[in-house]
Amino acid sequence: MLLYLRLLKESLSFAVNALRNNKLRTLLSLLGVTIGIFSIIAVLAAVDSLDKKISKDLSSLDKNTIYLLKFSFGPSEIPQWKREQFPNVKYDEYVALKNSLNNTDQVGYQLWVNKETLKYDSKTVADVKINPSSFEMADIDGLSFDKGRFYNEAESNSGTAVIVLGYDIAEGLFGSMDPIGKNIRLYGQRFTVIGVIAKQGAGFFGDSNDTSVYLPANFLRRMYGDSDAMTPMIILKPVKGVDMEAYKAEVTQKLRTIRGMKAGEMDNFFINVLSGFTDFIDGILGQMNVVGWIISGFSLLVGGFGIANIMFVSVKERTNLIGIQKSLGAKNKFILFQFLFEAVILSVIGGIIGLLMVWGIAIILTKALDFEFVLSFGNIMLGTTLAALIGLISGILPAISAANLDPVEAIRTGM
Repeated sequence: MLLYLRLLKESLSFAVNALRNNKLRTLLSLLGVTIGIFSIIAVLAAVDSLDKKISKDLSSLDKNTIYLLKFSFGPSEIPQWKREQFPNVKYDEYVALKNSLNNTDQVGYQLWVNKETLKYDSKTVADVKINPSSFEMADIDGLSFDKGRFYNEAESNSGTAVIVLGYDIAEGLFGSMDPIGKNIRLYGQRFTVIGVIAKQGAGFFGDSNDTSVYLPANFLRRMYGDSDAMTPMIILKPVKGVDMEAYKAEVTQKLRTIRGMKAGEMDNFFINVLSGFTDFIDGILGQMNVVGWIISGFSLLVGGFGIANIMFVSVKERTNLIGIQKSLGAKNKFILFQFLFEAVILSVIGGIIGLLMVWGIAIILTKALDFEFVLSFGNIMLGTTLAALIGLISGILPAISAANLDPVEAIRTGM
């Protein structure tokens, strides 16, 4: 054990001397390892950060949540011209499914509409995301409240002019004032504020409840009817542990029956399951990982050659010293491990520089983008291990050549 500690100490000393005496050559040689480790860990950290952000944004939603509408969230074999002929889901269908589906926790109804401007006295907030929906969406979206409440079933069904504000919207219109009970203007109508959603933070998909408002969908249906300018969807939240394939089959059969569709007719609606969307995102993140490893692999290959080059030069420069060590009784194993440790230490130094670069960029991006860029302990250990492995592989041949030197020839060559 003491022998290996001595070897490690001497190797560290030689590695530091190599950096000090041949700064430019050593740094250029380590550049490949640095870039390779930086590339791999940066990609892995970015993927981990995105995955953490997506998981956080979707944590309030059940992955088995179904979005029923005329469009597909993902690729479809049905031609676009055919999909455009599909009818929108209807409010009556929402009511019928709610009353007839088994194994269902919640059924909600929501409209996709354009962003609007909200006004309170002389203050306005533009580009507000409007969520006209039924009362069940509070539970389906997992909303929590800073003040007040969500609208109830009676207010939802009658289309009462009440509104629930996102945190940033409430601050923009009311500041430190309590907004509950105040009236704001939207669609040229007065709405009474009954709730403020707790602050959520920026969402991965761009929108956030902080900059959104909820109001009863039936208010807009009462004003405009089932206008083509609004895209409706039905949201289904099945009970936990349900057989999803059987559940989707039941939803399909129920909606086909409601629509009076004949056997053999193709479905004119799409059942979009949230887990399918998250699987799609996971696939993209996985591809990013693979591409990152491929690109970084070339950098690590170049870095490995750089480390090998340093070590061959180091063997040549220390040929005389190797001969003296051998003549004094140093075994081949001692010389072999000495150069292997030195190669590993040099490579790890390059890897640490790469990790520090990722860490610095992570701090900058976290502050600049309001996005938590995570450099996990696991990725730090992976980067360090990869750097050590590159050094070990690159140092094998130079170490073997040093260990096999004849002591007499080594001393004579070095003189």
